[in-house]
Amino acid sequence: MVGSGGREHALAWKLAQSEQCDELHAAPGNPGIAKIGHCHPVRAEDGEGLLAFCGEHDFDLVVIGPEAPLVAGVADQLRHAGVAVFGPGAAAARIEGSKSFAKDVMASAGVPSAKRLSVARPPCVVKVDGLSAGKGVFVCRTQEELDAGLQAAGGRGDSLVIEELLEGEEVSIFAICDGSEAVPLAPAQDFKRVGDGDTGPNTGGMGAYSPVPSFGPAEVDEVLATVHRPVLTELARRGSPFVGLLYAGLMITDDGPRVLEFNCRFGDPETQAIMPRIEGDLLELLHQAATGSLTGSAHAGTTAALTVALAAFDYPARNDVGTPIEGVEEAEANGALVFHAGTAMRGDQLVTNGGRILNVTGVSDDLATARAAAYEGVGRISFAGMKYRTDIAARPEARVG
Repeated sequence: MVGSGGREHALAWKLAQSEQCDELHAAPGNPGIAKIGHCHPVRAEDGEGLLAFCGEHDFDLVVIGPEAPLVAGVADQLRHAGVAVFGPGAAAARIEGSKSFAKDVMASAGVPSAKRLSVARPPCVVKVDGLSAGKGVFVCRTQEELDAGLQAAGGRGDSLVIEELLEGEEVSIFAICDGSEAVPLAPAQDFKRVGDGDTGPNTGGMGAYSPVPSFGPAEVDEVLATVHRPVLTELARRGSPFVGLLYAGLMITDDGPRVLEFNCRFGDPETQAIMPRIEGDLLELLHQAATGSLTGSAHAGTTAALTVALAAFDYPARNDVGTPIEGVEEAEANGALVFHAGTAMRGDQLVTNGGRILNVTGVSDDLATARAAAYEGVGRISFAGMKYRTDIAARPEARVG
């Protein structure tokens, strides 16, 4: 497992449950993953280091979690050395690494998406073309918001993409892909803005839940037919088949689903809400995809799950490092799943080490009870400056993007 965030902890947690998992190793991992596997001080972006690490072990599968190493071509380096990798090569990972490239692919594939604008006028959406850790999108309904968005986006030193502002409900649809075939996971909805009521700047994600009301298997199948599979076909036509997790961020408008963005990896924190719902062997499915033989399925159970991100006080502007964290074991003992996102150990003390620190997930037979369980777990955890949204899935049937 390559990576160190909450997404990687959730994936490692699920993969370790497989009867086919003899050993689980992480590079670099985190204190949560260390409880279920072996962590090693190799950075996710260090392709040479990962290559040497794989050479020292007889790994059957490498799963790359974050987008940065995928866009940088780490999967290519490992594949060229004969390592089975779940994660796209650099050419296919451009679907996330460049908004302009993604727009071009969608246009060629006939995939419905937000219209690109030649002039920035409110209302519109300003996007940084390259990777920005979920913080490069600025929704601008007024001229004041547009001026601020252009200044913030321009300060990142990348080119910009201007799109029409779509209204509706957002949903995330993940599909496991082997280059030609696609197997969907359960839909999820995430909460990107830092504050209650969808206020404040965009973040990497402050919470998520699954399932999504009124978006069932038929709707998921339609999205795969109109979005994922045409994109897979187009990428393969261009000589860059996509092997990994293709994530479509959609806006469900009055005219049907429209693609807001593509990501080349599991979403964070949606993964933390989806993994507890998956029935069956995820490890086998990822291995099938990595070896070009995808035949299985990933059924979601009848349970619901909800995740709340616990963040540093100044997130997303600044991270927090070294602040003691209390209550994680108590929250887990009372039934919550706690996935480590930005933590470290200082001796025997768990401390903060990032922007989003922990993800607390509640699982139950229905969404309301899962929500109560998640927030009950949140209430048992504390660190100085801890902040979180109190309205994750408060009214899921009425939420708009």
